[in-house]
Amino acid sequence: MVGSRRGFLKAMGMGALAAALPSSNSVRAATRGRKPNIVVILVDDLGFGDLSSYGATDLKSPHIDRLMSRGMRFHRFYANCPVCSPTRAALLSGRYPDLVGVPGVIRTHIRNNWGFLAPHATLLPTMLKRAGYHSAIVGKWHLGMHSPSTPTERGFDHFHGFLGDMMDDYYHHRRHGINYMRLGDTEIDPEGHATDLFSQWAIDYLRGRAKQEQPFFLYLAYNAPHTPIQPPAEWLEKVKRREPGISDRRARLVALIEHMDAGIGKVVDAIESLGISDDTLIVFTSDNGGQLNVGGNNGALRAGKQDMYEGGIREPMCAVWPGKIAPGSRSNRLAMTMDIFPTACELAGVDIRHEIDGVSFLPTLLGKDQPEKDRFLFWVRREGGRYGGRAYYAARHGDFKLVQNSPFEPLELYNLSDDPKEEKPLGKKHAMYRKLFTALQGHVSKSGAVPWQKYPVNLDSPLSP
Repeated sequence: MVGSRRGFLKAMGMGALAAALPSSNSVRAATRGRKPNIVVILVDDLGFGDLSSYGATDLKSPHIDRLMSRGMRFHRFYANCPVCSPTRAALLSGRYPDLVGVPGVIRTHIRNNWGFLAPHATLLPTMLKRAGYHSAIVGKWHLGMHSPSTPTERGFDHFHGFLGDMMDDYYHHRRHGINYMRLGDTEIDPEGHATDLFSQWAIDYLRGRAKQEQPFFLYLAYNAPHTPIQPPAEWLEKVKRREPGISDRRARLVALIEHMDAGIGKVVDAIESLGISDDTLIVFTSDNGGQLNVGGNNGALRAGKQDMYEGGIREPMCAVWPGKIAPGSRSNRLAMTMDIFPTACELAGVDIRHEIDGVSFLPTLLGKDQPEKDRFLFWVRREGGRYGGRAYYAARHGDFKLVQNSPFEPLELYNLSDDPKEEKPLGKKHAMYRKLFTALQGHVSKSGAVPWQKYPVNLDSPLSP
């Protein structure tokens, strides 16, 4: 790290040379000139062990692996929730999702809807617009199907994708029989696998913006590898030929991930071929952990999607910016999805004058000294179904983590440095149990002031299906 070099030089009596090195206060100086483009690639339900660069032996992900090798890879990066909508709300607001009205999954039917994106929340495209950015979302939105919660009403200049949550079919693009595919606010009905469509639409956007002086923010959000596990037939056949003995369930998921990896490769290739690679920061991560009952692999981590254990919230993540982020670099910094918001704002030179919960990690990306901030981290999910509309939680401070893995289970305390698989709870008498419990109580109290339904639910009245 640069800061450690400076300290060494000072200790050797070479203060003048040490002073000439960039300091942690020189981030703005390092990004002067043309504002960089920002591309955030968010995939859906990718397990911590479901990339070959993260240890998968039955799966090949050369394009994402190449991204990992070209920039900085984070070892301790966390989604803000073990399910979709809340993490997306955190990414775009820089806040804990329950503080912007999204404690759970936003769905079509009000009886089973557990979030409404708060009108007061200022989203990332609105912030970047102040710095002259053009903003686009391609792919899955999942933060509202109707006005006033659509992408172009919440700051994006361009939307080409899917308003809803999961697709019932990757080729027909319906959910509950409703077509949520849009170009802007116009309903469209394209042909093709959703992953291929989103990759191509992202490339189309890049081609349209590459020669513009105006910098852009592209949020590319894939549905893959979320259920239904529906890879193109030729990709499934290729996996089965290559991996003798692989189960049908696992083969289908591997094929869906490999197909997505190829699409991401095409998008990154387009950035390079258009000559804008050196002017573009790319961030890649997932919205939550892999789904175990469809073959997801979360490596050595406990549990998976929907769980507050590490397998549900710890994610693959890297950031690439040629000439600015050292290739092959690694960071052990503890960071979350909501930290992308202030990182992008700092990169664009936008001052944040309202309250957020995220912390920029831009200095870390640029190789500067950035001491770990002493902060409590919280995870919340409120959900229906088997959860009965109740919330469950996790909280972390340093290496200690308090986990309630469902509303009907007790809170458990773990020391992740000694017990990374979360197998040895420490008990309620441990000093950190009370400290984390009190901090979590304060967060729950704060989030209780934020409404998360657009309309009141009267269960005695007929509801739309």
